[in-house]
Amino acid sequence: MHTPPLPATESIDPRYQDLDAWPPAAILAAMWEGQLAAVAATRAALPAIAAAAAAAAPLLARGGRLVYAGAGTSGRIGVQDGAELPPTFDWPQDRLVLLMAGGEAAFTRSIENAEDDGAAAEAAIARHAIGPDDVVLGIAASGGTPFTTAAIRAAAARGALTIGISNSPGGALLAAAAHPILAETGAEAIAGSTRMKAGTAQKVVLNLFSSLVMVLLGRVHQGLMVDMQARNEKLRRRAARMLAHLTGEDDAAIRAALDEAGGSVKLAVLVLQGLDRAGAQALLDDSGNNLRAALLRLRASLEIPA
Repeated sequence: MHTPPLPATESIDPRYQDLDAWPPAAILAAMWEGQLAAVAATRAALPAIAAAAAAAAPLLARGGRLVYAGAGTSGRIGVQDGAELPPTFDWPQDRLVLLMAGGEAAFTRSIENAEDDGAAAEAAIARHAIGPDDVVLGIAASGGTPFTTAAIRAAAARGALTIGISNSPGGALLAAAAHPILAETGAEAIAGSTRMKAGTAQKVVLNLFSSLVMVLLGRVHQGLMVDMQARNEKLRRRAARMLAHLTGEDDAAIRAALDEAGGSVKLAVLVLQGLDRAGAQALLDDSGNNLRAALLRLRASLEIPA
């Protein structure tokens, strides 16, 4: 029987064959070096990340969903990235789909054989009615996980934009995705422990991709998370600091504007420019939810220099 070659992330590096006999400080230094190498490995992927984000943003701008698919460590890293988008950028919860091999139980424990169940991935893509406006990210260190590859293939067949993220070249996942992103991290200090270098690189790639998409969608203004909703006192303080930076208004005016805007930083900025909430919302809607564009339109209407 032909045995397929091991993916790079599963190979054994002879440098570390006596790792368990080293002094603790040397073990730690070797693993630390691996983490640095993982971040460095993402540098070559920047053009592919940029291209994927540029393709994804227009689909998401017209109502598409972000879908993360993966198994094991890779799946959990995808879940983490996706779960952070609603509180950070007010990404709508109903436009976020998290597909984990083995289901929600696999978020915190290993589900045997789930990563090999391609049929479950296909069923999940169909159940969520993934379509042409959706963006599906498949994450797999080896680049050949059946669940993840099947999810990408099924999503592509339904017209979705597909993005594959892998740490090993030549795998089925990258071949199946419209936008393949390779962060080649090689062998791990602890062979096959892809929660280490591979996982770090995956998190970096996802951080960069999702953050760039949110910037392209106008959810960041002057480097600030202006789509964040001030739903508790901590966030209200953060929103107030943003508004002070953006408008120079005093605390009382800022608090009043936030109250009128229902906690929306974007709307509060426009309220502080003299609009009521309805007028601010209409201007923001007409400007594609982009605060910079809304302010430019407002200043043009008032003949105020930018």
